[in-house]
Amino acid sequence: MAPISRRHILASALAAPAVLATGPLGRAFAAQTLKISHQFPGGTIDEGDFRDRLCRKFAAEVEKRTDGALAFQIYPNSSLMKTVAQFSAIRKGALDISLYPISYAGGEQAELNIGLMPCLVTSYKQGAAWKTSEVGKRFSAFLAEKGAIIVSWVWQAGGVASRGAPIVDPDSAKGLKIRGGSREMDMMLKAAGASTLSLPSNELYAAMQTGACDGALTSSTSLISFRLEEVAKSLTTGRGKSYWYMLEPLIMSKQVFDALPKAQQDTIMEVGAAMETFGTQQAMADDEAVAGVYARKGAKVVDLDEAVVEKWRVIARDTAWKDYAAKSALCAELLKLAEAVPST
Repeated sequence: MAPISRRHILASALAAPAVLATGPLGRAFAAQTLKISHQFPGGTIDEGDFRDRLCRKFAAEVEKRTDGALAFQIYPNSSLMKTVAQFSAIRKGALDISLYPISYAGGEQAELNIGLMPCLVTSYKQGAAWKTSEVGKRFSAFLAEKGAIIVSWVWQAGGVASRGAPIVDPDSAKGLKIRGGSREMDMMLKAAGASTLSLPSNELYAAMQTGACDGALTSSTSLISFRLEEVAKSLTTGRGKSYWYMLEPLIMSKQVFDALPKAQQDTIMEVGAAMETFGTQQAMADDEAVAGVYARKGAKVVDLDEAVVEKWRVIARDTAWKDYAAKSALCAELLKLAEAVPST
């Protein structure tokens, strides 16, 4: 008999029926339990980081609409597996669903770095338009080829928490150690004279606390959830204007998705689409709320304007955009298609 690997055991466990549910005629049937993993702090369906809440709302609604045929277990705080590893696990069918900052997988697939390309998306309306625009269709098709399905499109604006003075225009970044969040964001920062470090947002607190990081670019929600106001003296918000917009979709293993009955597939996609409005509303609310959180801790809070964003865009075009387009024919195509999506 061939040896059984840990991967086979995990895959079998994920696909195995977990509990008995009752159908509309009272007949018992095996319910399938799917696992949702993410890196963000856990809470409840009504309280806490909205990304965790989105996962819980999605799970509850799908379970309701399938009469319990699909059930879910949610693992926040990267408690099931390490943050960056979740995309690879999705592709292999070893993880069912993840709410995942897509550019984290840019080291594995360079095309995915367009999900955090500096100055490319500059409004929620522009980000939302990707889903039905050619760039979104092409991007979704590429992900599907790699084994992942986008269930919910979630975009988030971001800002900069700093241990010192506000980091606003390119000149203010010179000589500082800054976390950008993606390879391309780091290229722009380096061109502005900063040094960079690469780590997921759930590791930023320790890096700023120890001085390993002078400033951190991340989403407004992460600026709140990971309590960076405790180690920051200033905040540049993402409300109004921002050059940092990240695609953090709810993604599902294509292998697991394709094994489900058509009716369950349709339910998952319908509920996923319905969650997008919640995600956008909560992300925008956090863009406003983060300013108050930091101000109450005594931090200096500043906003960006279009003139400052344009200074960053000039640098981004000559560095990150150019480098990304040269990676592959698809990268060049995606960038061109994304530039065609109106910003307002």
